Amino acid sequence: MQPTPPHPRAPWLTLALTLALVALQGGCGSDSYELDLPRGFPEPRVPADNPLSEAKIELGRFLFYDVRLSANQTQSCGSCHRQELAFTDGLPHAVGSTGEHTARGSMALGNAGYAATLNWANQAVVTLEMQARIPLFGVEPVELGLGGMEQVLEQRLRADPSYPAMFAAAFPSEEDPITVQNVLRALASFERALLTGDSPYDRYQAGDTTALSDSARRGMELFFSEKVECFHCHGGFNLSGSVDHEGNFFDQSLFANNGLYNVDGIGGYPAANTGLFEMTGDRLDMGRFKPPTLRNIALTAPYMHDGSLATLEAVIDHYARGGTLTPEGPNAGDGRLSPLKNGFISGFVLSEQERADLLAFLNALTDETFVTDPRFSDPFSAPPAP
Repeated sequence: MQPTPPHPRAPWLTLALTLALVALQGGCGSDSYELDLPRGFPEPRVPADNPLSEAKIELGRFLFYDVRLSANQTQSCGSCHRQELAFTDGLPHAVGSTGEHTARGSMALGNAGYAATLNWANQAVVTLEMQARIPLFGVEPVELGLGGMEQVLEQRLRADPSYPAMFAAAFPSEEDPITVQNVLRALASFERALLTGDSPYDRYQAGDTTALSDSARRGMELFFSEKVECFHCHGGFNLSGSVDHEGNFFDQSLFANNGLYNVDGIGGYPAANTGLFEMTGDRLDMGRFKPPTLRNIALTAPYMHDGSLATLEAVIDHYARGGTLTPEGPNAGDGRLSPLKNGFISGFVLSEQERADLLAFLNALTDETFVTDPRFSDPFSAPPAP
């Protein structure tokens, strides 16, 4: 990954002073901010100690794209979560600021505020504030590489001509708001604002009968049918089996083994990437990963936790077969025969037309507005969003 070039400071000043002035007048720092939710979306669950505000979200946007949030100042959060790729990076495994490859791909961030758990396979990380700490300060693997450098990060931000005013606007009740905790809160607030729900599928659901092609409509019927079973792990408003929101009282932190590997004949996954088993040590959790949202799925290749399936066509083939066959190499095995795979991964047969229809539906889940929205863009390479 190429290092992010240095960014100008001039556009910050006007924005920062404006936000600070509004905060002093009692505006942006309040907890009265309401997200513009897509049609049919419930209210997301927002921690009581981190209410949303316009100033906090905008501060989070700047921090999200700021390379000073990496130890060597070469990467930002946005380096691995690119807006045009629905906040993924197009790589099978994310690459940290020191060149170290992680074991898994960068997850899409659209509607991340609705996730019951964050990351591919960690049931303990349940808020965006908790998750933001991992890439910043984690050491195995190194991502942004700031482990043990909390004071250095705070010093960098204090030295900037505009961040002090932006932090003051976002956290008006604090005498010294430039803290690691507030960096995490601002990042989480920006990520909660990354709402996506304006795809052709959504417009069709809202009553626009022209939004989907005939092929995509047939594919939608297939997707939600018992024939292919997709909706069991990718259902609901977010097309994911792992969701949480205000008013939800049920545990929906789903993790599933989808038969991607069977390296030992009894359901084993490659030793460096065993899913929830790494956290629990329970053999039944071998190969269990969180089913991600399928929103904007056409933009987030390659697929699966390790990027082992390059295209949507390959994903359909995997599920149609009931598991992937790896004929040779260190990961050789037949996932279809895994005794640990989810019961809905049983295989199916599609005609060529049905296969094309299912692909058409998956492509109709792309929200073009989301991936071009200036409110979510890199403020260092474009004018500030209105």
